[in-house]
Amino acid sequence: MILRYLFTFYCVALGLSGEAFGAPIQGEASLEKRQAGQLITRCTVPNTVGMSFDDGPYNYLHDIVNTLKANNATATFFFSGDNWNCIYNADAAERVQYAYNNGMHVASHTWRHGDLATMNWDLIHDEMWRVEQALLKIVGAYPAFMRPPYGSYNSLVLEAARVRGQAVVTWDFDSQDSMGASAQQSINLYQQKIQQHPSTILPLNHETYCERLRFILSLHLIDSLSFLRSLASTAYTVLPAVLPKLKAAGYRVVDVATSQISMDDRTFTKRLFLALLVCGF
Repeated sequence: MILRYLFTFYCVALGLSGEAFGAPIQGEASLEKRQAGQLITRCTVPNTVGMSFDDGPYNYLHDIVNTLKANNATATFFFSGDNWNCIYNADAAERVQYAYNNGMHVASHTWRHGDLATMNWDLIHDEMWRVEQALLKIVGAYPAFMRPPYGSYNSLVLEAARVRGQAVVTWDFDSQDSMGASAQQSINLYQQKIQQHPSTILPLNHETYCERLRFILSLHLIDSLSFLRSLASTAYTVLPAVLPKLKAAGYRVVDVATSQISMDDRTFTKRLFLALLVCGF
């Protein structure tokens, strides 16, 4: 009798799917499919920080990845195709591979970092398609997520993302590194958020920065690596400071995908509850 209850419990929880009979569990492709058309504005797994970096692949990617790994953390890198540097250039492509091969998630930040909300249907698709093709060619992975530049989107962008099988991702916390915040100001913003202790945090950071770095590099006047690193506050000052603080506050720093409860997980939870009722537990 107990075995019969357990079998009923198991089958109802799994919905009598192939999983109950040892069929292979679907991988990342199914995750991408079921996320199609979603708008992600926050993490849904409690006590997670969905760490992310925009505007790469840039010079500091290796050090950001190494810092994340040293702190047992992962992140999602939203790559542009031709913003700072063409993603097909050898150095840029190598950075994408380095992030992917070291357990980070790669995602789309469109091709030229334009405002998608101002574009027509064809241009939106072109911006997304070019990055998809690049990531497929460089690492063999199709992006499950797309972050619109400036966080700017409309219904047309959401529909295009749905058609292309991607979730649109924004954020609920801005480190303000792209707005000229100093390293200490960004750290203070993180500290304030940690003190508020929300269940989850979905931060916006950038691989490059601060804003002064963008201006100085555009002039081609500075070549000192140490000087540039002193300005690259997110990579070399903010991230090493905030990761231990987040961990001490009880958060897990993960990529955006890991911070989301999938629809399959939610469905399984409901089925599990029903199974408990059916079995009289």
